[in-house]
Amino acid sequence: MKAKKIIAALLGIALVLCVLEYKGIIWHNSLFAMKYEVRGLDVSHYQGKVNWTAVADTNKYQFVYMKATEGHDYADDRFAQNWERAKENGFLTGAYHFFSTRSSGAEQAEHFISIVPVEKGSMPPVIDLEITLNHDPAVIERELKSMIGMLEAVYHQKPILYVTYDTYNQYTATGFENYEIWIRDIVKHPALKNKQEWLLWQYCNRGRVDGIDAYVDINVYNGTQADFDFRFRRSAR
Repeated sequence: MKAKKIIAALLGIALVLCVLEYKGIIWHNSLFAMKYEVRGLDVSHYQGKVNWTAVADTNKYQFVYMKATEGHDYADDRFAQNWERAKENGFLTGAYHFFSTRSSGAEQAEHFISIVPVEKGSMPPVIDLEITLNHDPAVIERELKSMIGMLEAVYHQKPILYVTYDTYNQYTATGFENYEIWIRDIVKHPALKNKQEWLLWQYCNRGRVDGIDAYVDINVYNGTQADFDFRFRRSAR
C-alpha cells in the first residue's frame, strides 16, 4: 500500500511538471542553461504586439533578435515596430532572415538590406537555415556564401548562422568554419559536430515572458557578461 502511494505521488508530481512545462512556466533545459549569464529572445509576428517596456522590466534579457525577412520578397510586418521599441527599452537588437531555396542568395541579401537599417551597435545579421535536407549541399553553400558576402559588405559584421543539427550537419559543418553558430536544441545542452563552438543557443521554444502574450524562444550567449559587453555593447557606444 505504501509503495502504491509513493508511485501515485511520483506520477502526480510528474504530471504537474509536464503541465507546467507545456504551459511554458518551467522548461527542463533551463537547468543546463542556468550557468550562462546573458539571455536573449527571438521574436517575429507570431508573438503579436510586444510590450517591450514590460519585457525590459523583468531584467532578465539583454538582446533581442527579430525576424525581418524571408526569401526575396517577404517582410515581417512587426519588424519595424519591434526594432524601434526594443531599442528604446535598452535591448541590443539584431535582425534575422529566413533563408529560402526558391530564390538566389543575392536576391535574398538585397531584400534583407532593403529592410534592415545599418545602425551602430546592432548585433550581427543572422541567416536562419531551416530548410529540408534534399538540396544539393554545393548549391546551398554557393548561395549562402553569396548572401553572406553581401551582408558582410554592408553591415561590416560576419553574419551568424542559425541552424538545427540537421541543417548544420548537412550544409554548414564544413565550409563555414569561420562563421559563428546559433544552435537550436530544446532538449539538452548542445554539442556540435567536429566540436565546433556555438555562439548562441536557443534552449526553449515555449517560454513565457511578461509583455509577450504568446510563447517565445529564449536563448543564451556562450560566454561571460564581460565577454558579451566587450563584444557587443562596446560597439553600441
